[in-house]
Parts: sequence; structure tokens; C-alpha cells
Amino acid sequence: MKRYLVSLFCSMLLLASGILNVANAQGSKAAAQVHLDRAKAAAYRPGHPLTNLYETVCAPAMSEQGPVEPKPTDGGQTGPLLATRKVPPRSEWYSEPAKVFDNLYWLGSHGDAYSVPKISGDSTWAVKTSEGIILIDTGYDYSAKELITDGLKKLGEDPTQIKYVILSHTHGDRYFGAKYIQDTYHSRIIMSEADWTAMAKSNEPVELKPKKDMVATDGMKVTLGDTTLTLYITPGHTPATISTLVPLKDGNERHVGAVWGGINPSLTRYGVRYYKNWEETFKTWSASTARFQEIAAKAGADTYLTIHPFYDNALEKIHALKYRKPGDPHPLVNKDNLNRFLTIIKECTDAQLARISS
Repeated sequence: MKRYLVSLFCSMLLLASGILNVANAQGSKAAAQVHLDRAKAAAYRPGHPLTNLYETVCAPAMSEQGPVEPKPTDGGQTGPLLATRKVPPRSEWYSEPAKVFDNLYWLGSHGDAYSVPKISGDSTWAVKTSEGIILIDTGYDYSAKELITDGLKKLGEDPTQIKYVILSHTHGDRYFGAKYIQDTYHSRIIMSEADWTAMAKSNEPVELKPKKDMVATDGMKVTLGDTTLTLYITPGHTPATISTLVPLKDGNERHVGAVWGGINPSLTRYGVRYYKNWEETFKTWSASTARFQEIAAKAGADTYLTIHPFYDNALEKIHALKYRKPGDPHPLVNKDNLNRFLTIIKECTDAQLARISS
């Protein structure tokens, strides 16, 4: 009888534990849904859809299992070996360079062989100043000469005038082309201290890592001639992702562009663990987004300058510039679009945090 009671008691404990776990899971899904609804509400406006962003960043929170810690062998976690990787055909990445503002050029690609989704593309922005050019990111090594060097020449600019390169973060799609720029033009390379460290530790090809140079700090001003860019440390995608405010000129109009330095929150990449767990990762990325959203608003930022054109249909907007008539609004200038982008990033991240909370 005593053994029976003990067995019955244990069974009841297991049942209660199971019921509690189900309740917690349902509770976390319900809590996550509040954030998912907010993100979805921000995902669409006619002419400015951000549905690709919503479906990508919110996917882990919407999945049945919720956010799962990546394994070292998962795609994107192990850097491709330089000797064995396959460089994608030119047709899969090449895009024509474009003048987007009077002082800003886009030198990016329409595809990215190593990203998920592979069609996300990569942006390199070139800011023209009275004393030279500032690049924001460089894309990959295999495309740097054609997209940056040849791209600037096509636009009537001199690539030898590249004075600074700001690297948003320590992933190959941002920096693999930086060593080429550093070696060819002796440009100064700027990245945050924590990301310089993460890059040094990563299992990405050593041959593609630029020599450590300038260290970005929060609120740092990068001034070249008549133009000043402001850098902010916004950790969460990497240990110390950089987001940048860029003054823009469009005829007699002045605007402020915002480069948000990442997309998904990242726990570990390329053999380097950024944070101790998902909770710390999500809280860090969410706080960075909220802070930068406030910074951008105070600065009067009204233009989102994408790092991956897939997420905000930037290539279509850049192409539309060819058809813009005098007096027409600029396709990229839209304060609501910038605010919605950051809102989706934050709400999707908060939804993931809710899914792991019990």
C-alpha cells in the first residue's frame, strides 16, 4: 500500500509538471502573439511593404518549437574555407551601381550566396564628401573590385579617394571585401572593439580579415570634409554592431539616413559565442533597437538605408529613381518606413523572448 501511494504521488507530480509545462508553453505563445500582432501591423503599407522582414525575423517566434539554439554545424555558423568554397556566378550577385542621393551611391549586390535567404543581397553605401569617400560595408571579396572599384568609376568617382570604411559588424558579408580596400587604397577601417575581437576569433578565412585599425565608440563622429557621420554601438546582432546616421542631400532638400547594422539577433556565429544564452541575446537586441529608434527620431532620420535590400524592397525603389520626375518625392525618403522597420525588429525579438520565458 505504501509503495502504491508513493507511485501514485510520483505520477501525480509528473502529471502536474506536464500540465504546468503545457500551460507555460501556451502562456509564452500568448505573450509572444501580442508582439507578433504589433510586428504584423507594421509590416505593410502600400508602396513600402516590409513583409519579408516580418516573415524572416518573426519566424522563430511563430514556429512550433520556438527559438532553437543553433548548432555549430548549422548553415551560416561555419565560415566557408577559402580554398574550397565556390564563388557564385556573376549573374547571381552583380548589380549596376546607382546614384541614390546627391552625395550617396549604392554599390551592392542583388544576391548573397551564403545568406539565408540567398536572395537577400548586400549593400555597400558610398558617401561622397568634399574630401573623399566614406564606405559603409564592403560586401564579399569576390565582388569588391567589380562592385566598388569599377562601380565608382562608372559613376564618375575615383576609388582612390576612399578614405574610411565603416564595418557594421563582423560577418563576412560586411567585411570580406575590406582587406582588398585596405590593401589597395590604404583606407582606414573602422569597427567596434568587441567585433574586432570576434572577427579575430572567428573561423572565417584568415586571408580575408583586414588588419585591425580604428575602433568605433558609441556616438563617435567620423568627419571627412563637409560631412559628418555618427556611429552608435547597437549590440545584439554581434557583440557590438554599429548603426550609423548619414546626412543626405537631394537638391535643395536635406535628409538623414539611418543604417541599422543587423537583422536577426545572434547568439553564436562562425565559432564565436556572442552571448551566454538566448535571453541575454534577445534582451540586448531589443534594447538596442529601442534606443536607436529614439536616437533616429531625435536626429530627424527619415530614410532607411538597408544593409540587405531584400527586406525592404530597396532595389525596386532605387530602380524607380530612373523614372522620378522633378518635384516627385524620393522613393527612399519615408520616416514611417524607418520607424516600422525598427518596430518589426524589436517586436519580433520580444516575441522570441516571450517564447523562451515561462
